[in-house]
Amino acid sequence: MITSLGPAQFELLFRGLLWTLALSGIGFVAGALGGLMIALCRSSGLRWLETLAAGFIEIFRGTPLLLQLFIVYYGVALLNFSIDPWLAVSIAFMLHASAFLGEIWRGSIQAIPGGQSEAAVALGLRYADRLRYIILPQALKISIPATIGFLVQLIKGTSLAAIVGFTELARTGQILSNITYRPLLIYAIVGLIYFAACWPLSRLGKAMERRLTPAR
Repeated sequence: MITSLGPAQFELLFRGLLWTLALSGIGFVAGALGGLMIALCRSSGLRWLETLAAGFIEIFRGTPLLLQLFIVYYGVALLNFSIDPWLAVSIAFMLHASAFLGEIWRGSIQAIPGGQSEAAVALGLRYADRLRYIILPQALKISIPATIGFLVQLIKGTSLAAIVGFTELARTGQILSNITYRPLLIYAIVGLIYFAACWPLSRLGKAMERRLTPAR
């Protein structure tokens, strides 16, 4: 029985942190691509496309992330396909991030005054050029604080991935707690690690919000 913490235990926690950051990064990057498509669909002006995108957003924003992880992991298994926990949680986090980022960016796009698009049409700019040069650059600035805030939530949400057997930071802490029989100390360290990873992002989000608010 191990009752003390040494270099080996801290190395395990560090590896758990790397897996947490890797999962967050994959979910955020893939979700950003999906979220951009969802946001463009939501603001396309095509009623059927907007309805589909809105339905996708409502489903993933209206259900717990834990339930989404269960459905992706065990739902695929019901189709007689075996899926690795890493792939399952990556897909679940990608879909989750796509819905939230899509709604954040949809609001940012629609916050741009309509007169700018009308002026661009009068100048003969195509839809793709209007998005590239006028709408998206401004929408990006508006959405930065909320996007960073969601990234913080995504990092903390990775702790739910342990439910399907993915060993990230929280799961590593649970394993070490069972080995050392010192749960209070282990979970305090895990909490500090999460705080160290999320606090700089939170500060960055607040700084960007203060900086961009006067500009808006």
